[in-house]
Amino acid sequence: MDTVAEQRSALQRMSQFFVTIIQRYLPDPFIFAAILTLVVFILVMPSTGQGPMQVVNAWAGGFWSLLTFSMQMAMVVVTGHAMASAPVFKSKLSMLAGVAKTPGQAILLVTAISAIACWINWGFGLVIGAIFARELAAKVRGVDYRLLIAAAYSGFLFWHAGLSGSIPLAIASGTNIETVTNGAVTAAIPTSETLFSTMNLAILAAMFVAIPLLNRLMHPAPQDTITIDPSLLQEQNQEAPKKEHMTPAERLENSRLLSLLLGILGYAYIIYYFVENGFALNLNIVNFTFLFTAILLHGTPKSLLNSVSEGARNCAGILLQFPFYAGIMGMMTATGDSGISLAGAISEMFVSISNETTFPLFTFLSAGIVNFFVPSGGGQWAVQAPVMMPAGEALGVDAAKTAMAIAWGDAWTNMIQPFWALPALAIAGLGAKDVMGYCVMALIGSGVIISIGLLVF
Repeated sequence: MDTVAEQRSALQRMSQFFVTIIQRYLPDPFIFAAILTLVVFILVMPSTGQGPMQVVNAWAGGFWSLLTFSMQMAMVVVTGHAMASAPVFKSKLSMLAGVAKTPGQAILLVTAISAIACWINWGFGLVIGAIFARELAAKVRGVDYRLLIAAAYSGFLFWHAGLSGSIPLAIASGTNIETVTNGAVTAAIPTSETLFSTMNLAILAAMFVAIPLLNRLMHPAPQDTITIDPSLLQEQNQEAPKKEHMTPAERLENSRLLSLLLGILGYAYIIYYFVENGFALNLNIVNFTFLFTAILLHGTPKSLLNSVSEGARNCAGILLQFPFYAGIMGMMTATGDSGISLAGAISEMFVSISNETTFPLFTFLSAGIVNFFVPSGGGQWAVQAPVMMPAGEALGVDAAKTAMAIAWGDAWTNMIQPFWALPALAIAGLGAKDVMGYCVMALIGSGVIISIGLLVF
């Protein structure tokens, strides 16, 4: 018992150190994106031989390239909020949250639920984790709200090694695989060799045990715990006027029949989609399901509109920051006369110090660094695959292992990259500096597990 208590105390002290540092020095995520933009602008020129205006053009050329994705992410927040605020949905979540009786149990439960949900689909997990964390905060007394949201976000570590992982799914489809990998891979690689390989399953199992426990052991002492007033998490419901006093317009706005017909129409497609495609989740079908579930659960268009209006207030960070990250990606992937991009130069640096044994580890580390500047699984695969896959082939490293090392690296540094945290933070009503101190600990713990897995298997 003393040993466990000592370990917990040490983790508490370490986590509180990072919490204090992050609170003091991490600016608003927009400032982070702005500084990152300037840093990349400066680094690209000597690394690729491009002139200032070439880099500016690359930045501007990429600036609006994530508009579709930005809208999808905004809809994740809005539709997730709309579904979660429906009384029926909240009551079910409340029942599940009632399983946790202590702060420690709440942390363990939200981490496990988020990890499973993110493994199934990252968009689904990102929303459900944050929503469930809010419900736990309202039910469990004495739980640290910041750690609760950080624990929910730590489930995001599992997404690239799960059913919606963009890199393993991309190589399983075989689409343009020879071109993307610079000729290193000529045929599709099945998920049995990536997602369901012994290495990946072993890493997942170790993470599923270690990350919830790590989050649990980090819970601050009572004097350092920051809780939230449950009343602040309650939605302000507007009562509908009495039916006999309604105008014709108000009758339509409060029509249960209209919501029911729309819900039936939407669910007709949802059922058709899953029959035709199986459990192939993507952002569009996740948002579609969230929206039409919300329409049915709210019962009236007026109730839905009130909830959507409330949720839309949380989208400011996404709308402002995502174009800047798209611009950063544009600079990172732009090539000069040498044909090398900054992302490629970082990858090649790690290749130059690798051998057959260390190559997967260094691939993982390089992917983690590149992810700071290209926080997109598909985008990262496009810039790293042409460098890392041929290098792995030359060193005799299995192509599936190299691909999963890139995937794990992309997921790893999401813990301290605000880009993906924005939707969860918007739902929680927190800022990045509130949770990132705890996420640093998740970064360290997961980094050790993944590194060992890549070296051992």
